[in-house]
Amino acid sequence: MSVAFTKEDSAETAAETQLPDRPISAHPNLVTAAGMKALAQQRDQARQAYEAASLVEDVNERRRQAAGPLRDLRYLTERLRTAQLVPAPTGDTVAFGTEVTFTRDGGRRQTYRIVGEDEADPAAGSISYVSPIARALVGKAVGDNVTLGEQDLKIVDISQ
Repeated sequence: MSVAFTKEDSAETAAETQLPDRPISAHPNLVTAAGMKALAQQRDQARQAYEAASLVEDVNERRRQAAGPLRDLRYLTERLRTAQLVPAPTGDTVAFGTEVTFTRDGGRRQTYRIVGEDEADPAAGSISYVSPIARALVGKAVGDNVTLGEQDLKIVDISQ
């Protein structure tokens, strides 16, 4: 619709208030119990931010402030709707929800927990189950060697 038929000040204002949806992965939405809780908290925060923005009197400013929270609310609601809670892992092999420690060529040691896509934060020690490294490690046991590209990894510890 042309900006001439809307109440926004300009095309720039219209673009600020109609943000595109956040992309949703085609992979199954697997989550840990902590991930499910985090998604619900994020959804609640987005709802609160949207409700706060809805109280702004100026229509253009209200639309600007509500755009981000509304987009996040749609995304998080869909992610919660499609979430598949994976029970805590059991056994001696790398699986969804386990924490795995491995060494790389040169002796560098790394530890990651394998989690859902929305939970993944490599800087904080968690990687998505669809990441290449997680896919290479799943099903392996302590002492197993895994080749990832040109890197050799050796699993040294697995914990639940």
